This record gives sequence, C-alpha cells and structure tokens, in this order.
Amino acid sequence: MSGNIRGRPDFLLLFLTILLVGSGLIMIFSASSHLALIQHDNPWHYVMKQGVFALIGLFVMFTFMGIPFTWWKRAAPILLLFSLLALTLVLIGGTSINGARRWFFLGAFNFQPAEFTKLSIIVYLSAVISKKGERIREFRKGLLPILAIVVIILLLVMKQPDFGTMLILLFIAATILLIGGTDLRHLVIFSMGLIPIIVYFAVSKSYRLQRLTSFLNPLDSPQGSGYQLIQSLYALGHGGLTGVGIGQSVQKLFYLPEAHTDFIFAVIGEELGFVGTSLLIFVFFLFIWRGFMAAISSYDPFGIMLGIGVIMMIFIQFLLNAGAVTGILPITGVPLPFISYGGSSLVLCLASTGILLSISRDNNRRRQEATRIQQNRGS
Repeated sequence: MSGNIRGRPDFLLLFLTILLVGSGLIMIFSASSHLALIQHDNPWHYVMKQGVFALIGLFVMFTFMGIPFTWWKRAAPILLLFSLLALTLVLIGGTSINGARRWFFLGAFNFQPAEFTKLSIIVYLSAVISKKGERIREFRKGLLPILAIVVIILLLVMKQPDFGTMLILLFIAATILLIGGTDLRHLVIFSMGLIPIIVYFAVSKSYRLQRLTSFLNPLDSPQGSGYQLIQSLYALGHGGLTGVGIGQSVQKLFYLPEAHTDFIFAVIGEELGFVGTSLLIFVFFLFIWRGFMAAISSYDPFGIMLGIGVIMMIFIQFLLNAGAVTGILPITGVPLPFISYGGSSLVLCLASTGILLSISRDNNRRRQEATRIQQNRGS
C-alpha cells in the first residue's frame, strides 16, 4: 500500500457525530418553534439557521478529515495570529449583547472569535510542545514563552468578558501541557499566580459573583440570579422518567430563558425524561471514548496532544453545560456541544471532529500497512 493513501476513518465516531448533530436540530426546533413564531412569524427560523451552520460544519469536517493531521503543525502560527487579531478586534468593533462584547455580526449570521480560539490554541500548543520535546521541562526557555501566549489569550477573553470560555481554555492548556511533559511544579507555581487573577475577575462585578454562587441556593433569589436554574430544575422534574413527549415542554414557553441555547439540556430532560438524557449522556461518553482512543493510538506526539486537546475541549463543554443545567456547577453560559443553537460552536465542534477523524484515518492506514508487511513476510 502506498504511503500517500489515506486509511478509513473511525466510522463509529463519524456516526455518533452525525447522530448528535441530527438530535440537536430536532431539539432546537422543539425548543425554539414557539419563540420563533412570535419573534419571526416562522417556527422554523432558528432550526433553519442552525441547519445552514450544520451543513457548513459538515463540509468543514469532511474537508478536515481529508487533510493529513500533520498539516496543522505548519498552520499553527497562522491560526494563533488570526485568533489574537480577532480577539483584539472584537473588543474594538464587535457587537455588545448583555454587556458582553464577543461577536461579529455578518448579516443574519454572527462569528464568535473565542470559539475559534479554542481550536487554534489546541493546535498551537500541540505543535510548539511537540517541537520543543524535552526542552518543555525547562521553565525559562521551554515553558515560559508558551505561558506568555496563553496568558495574553486569557486576558483578551476575560476582557470580553467570557468566563466560561476562559475556563475551557485553561483546562485545554493544562491538559496539553501535562501530556506534553511539562514539569508539574512549574504548572503549580503558574496556577498559584493565576488563581488570584481569576478570583478577582469572578468577584469584581456583583452580577458575576451572583451567577457563580446562585447554584448553591437558587431559592435565595427566585426572580433574580436563581431564576434560570429554578426553571431548569422544574423542567427536569416535570420530565420524570420518560418525559412529556417531543414538542410538549411547558418550560420552554417563556419560563426557561435560553431554552434553545444554553439550557436545551433541560428541555431534553422535560420532553424525553431521565431515559432520554441518559441516552444522550451515553452517546456523548461513547463519542469521547472513541475520540480518546483515536488520539492515543497516534504514532506522532503532535497527533496525541492534538486529539486529546480536541476531546478535552468537547468534554469540558459538556460537563460545564450539563452541570449548570442540573445545578451541580455554576452557570457559565457554555453551550452543549453539537446540540445547542449557535453556529460558531457547532462549526467548531464539527471542524475539530474532522481533525480527530483525520487522526483515525492515519492510524488505520498504519495498521493496514503493518498487516500487509506481516503477510508479505509470512508468504
């Protein structure tokens, strides 16, 4: 077999991805149709827009699946520069919504630079750490330049402000640095210096502190900071074991804010019940497992870090969203991957999955070549 022939992708991972996207479109229509009818006189408004992004995302996913993952190592500096530029420009000329300046609006669609930054920082850290090799254990020449870039990105995201994305970027960076062989002591020292900044950011505005602490006792402010969580818990409780049926949610009728975006998991719980949410969680964890196996099977340290970074990004977003909706974690405004309404998030998840599928293709090609060599030796 020629070395330039690509192997087969992980078809289970591909199937799970399409299953999640399809399920998301169904639930977005269910959660948003009433709102869309009132706001836009068209119950299909939001799901049609999401469908366009799904088609774009799938096109990007299949395109990235066909690109050898090693190509991203060369593209890393360009992606990083684009992210830094976009994060800077959005603070100057971006659209402000509810006090947050995070979006560029392009006609009927919008672009959120922080979403793109999640992927670019994964690619950049994986590329630079794999290039440094053992030098990453040196603080001044190995780790410090990388941390400087990470801090700049975090500060730009904090300025928007976007606390949820900042947490995701921190988890991504810490994961890749640990996998890449960074001295744990250096990370601990860096974390000790960063924690006070994060705490200050969280408590410097009273509304942020209320959002972060209201999950502990939402009934203290039933019409204020605890309102969203209370309505979310009502939805989950109303769903019971098997749910009230698709399209029959009561909480989505202007009781539950952001029903088709950040709190769509609550609508799923109300309409499909504990059984439906359990199946969704199972699909997510199966997706995470297949992606993780593809990542750790790579022959290339860059591929390992790249794949695990992608999986960590999707996994952390899932945990933060599901944890917020169920009252286990604070509300951070993180969407549910593949499911929540939002074009930037959906395209990012599908593009990232395309990279995972590219890694799996390379793994399968190498297995096929190894099998062929063994068969030739045995003949």
